This record gives sequence, C-alpha cells and structure tokens, in this order.
Amino acid sequence: MNRERSGIMVSSQEEISGLRASISSLLTMKKLPIDSSEWGSYFDESGHLLKSQEYISSQILERGLDPSVRSEAWKFLTGYYSWRSSSDERLTIDSMRRKNYESLCNMCDRIQPLLETEHREFIEVRNFIKSDVQRLYIKDAQGNTIVDKNQLEKILLLNYVCNVEAEYQQGFHEMLLLFRLLVEKEHEIYWLFQFFLQKTENSCIMNIGVEKNLIMLRALVSFMDPVFSKHLEQKGRVVQSLFPWFCLFFQRVFKSFDDVWRLWEVFLTGLPCKNFQVVVAYTMLQMVRDQILREDMSGDDILMLCNNIIDLEANDLISKASSTYEQLLNLKDKVPKEFKEFFGLPQQ
Repeated sequence: MNRERSGIMVSSQEEISGLRASISSLLTMKKLPIDSSEWGSYFDESGHLLKSQEYISSQILERGLDPSVRSEAWKFLTGYYSWRSSSDERLTIDSMRRKNYESLCNMCDRIQPLLETEHREFIEVRNFIKSDVQRLYIKDAQGNTIVDKNQLEKILLLNYVCNVEAEYQQGFHEMLLLFRLLVEKEHEIYWLFQFFLQKTENSCIMNIGVEKNLIMLRALVSFMDPVFSKHLEQKGRVVQSLFPWFCLFFQRVFKSFDDVWRLWEVFLTGLPCKNFQVVVAYTMLQMVRDQILREDMSGDDILMLCNNIIDLEANDLISKASSTYEQLLNLKDKVPKEFKEFFGLPQQ
C-alpha cells in the first residue's frame, strides 16, 4: 500500500530503496552529527519543523545527534513533543507535562501511607530503589556531586506506583541516571523515561519485552547462522542468559554515556527496522562467534566472554548491525512470517 509523505506518494518498494541507501551511507562514510546550527535550520520562525520526521530520523540513524541538541531532539523522538507542534504549542505542552507530573506526585504522597500498610511489596521495592540509587557514583572529575539521589529515588518510586505493568527492576536506576544527565527539570526526567519505555515497547522490561527479545534472538541466530546456533544449543541456555544486554539496553557495553545515548536515539527512530535491539544483540554475538567455535567454549565461558564485551563504539556497532539487517532484507523471501512481523519486513 502506498503512503503519502509531504504530498508525494511513496511506494513501500521506494521506501526500502531509500532505507538501503541510508544503510549504505552509514556503512561507507562517517559523517558529523547534527549540531545546533543544523538543528535550528530544521524549524521556521514559528517553530514548526521544515523537515519531515522521516528525514530527521534517517539523519539520526546515519549521523547521530550532537550533545548540544540531544535534550531537545529527544523530546520529539520520545513523543514528549509532537513533530507538528509550534514553539508556542510546545510551551503549552511542557506546562501541561509539569502540571500532570505534580498531580502524580501529590497522588503518590496521599496514597503512600495506605501502600505502606496494605502492600508489603511497596516497602520492599522502596528499599530496593534506595539501595540501588545509593550505589550510583554521581560525581564529576573534580569530585563534585552532579545528581540529587533523592530526586532519582522519588522518580523511580513514582514510576513504580504509576506503572504497574513495568514494575521496578534493578537497572532502572542506571537508566534513569542517563535521563537525569540529559535533562534537568524533574518533570522532564520522569516523562522522558516513561515515553522512552513506551516508544521502545518496554523492550528492556523483564516481564514484558526481554523474554520476547531473547526468543527472537535465538530464532535469528538459528536462521542466520545454523552452525553457531547448534553449538550454542549444545552448551545449554546460553542465549536465554543474555538478558542483561536487554535489561540495561546495552548500557554497559560502551565506552561512554554518549555512546549509550547514540544507540538509544537510533532505537527511538524505529530505524532501520522495528526491534533493532535484537539485531544489535545478534551482531554482538557475531563478534565473538569465531572464538567460541574455535575454542569449543562451555556455556559458562561463553557467557563470561559475552559479559566482557565492553568499550564498544556506538557508531561502529550501529554500522555493523545495520549491515546485518541489510543481509536480512536480502533474505526477505526466505525469512519466517514471525520475522517479517517482528522486524517490520515487507510481507511481499
């Protein structure tokens, strides 16, 4: 089915061709990220975007965002702001987000005594949150404290109370820290974190998305690399034990927070495909494939090797994973139906 974009009818085949060109550009040429000057040129005098969401998303996939524009751009990527909003409308939206956050905080304060007396789990979770946050190192190179731990505890507890489906899991405190370093206002931190989880379809949540990711990762290895898949299956539940990659959304495999943000903003674009996190995980497995087979590693040794994948560069990983996805595109006539649905591959 054709879709209309900016007045032009674009076929799905043309979209695929455009995506291939974007991936090819990503693989062959390193480009500078979108800086504040370029980002500003995307808007007219009223603050409306002159560029389409698709164009900006493809540029983020190829080049990423400069730190100077990341905090604002993420508000569009997460859905905090509408892509079609004006400057005035965004001021109104921000005010609404702040008021809604304050209302949630007031509600949480009112019901907390009831939760403490009626729900033992609430106290346990609150203690878990406090313990996790207290372990965070939040000082700069000069030893100055850069984050209020009480603020992080407050937001995490509110997230738990208001988001029963996602609950609370260890690792959220590390993720939330990155949002606090991205924006400063408390209501912005809370909503960006909420919208990030929603936009990525709770892919980092144990009881929602992580299990699905692991099932699809196992299936992807089996389809793309049967020899490696057979070896892993013989060593036990290796792939299923890689859940920390997804729970922290690969936060611990990179050199810097900038690299984490770089990958996460690609996830937010939905490019080059849906559920790109599984392609990323497969690509990481391929990095250690030959060593695993050559040394006939045991399951425990394989997991230790995978856990020692650190200090990666996001641009390099995104490039390799995009290449993997292009291989999958070339096999689209052979891939199972569930792959086409999960990764958003063309049905024809």
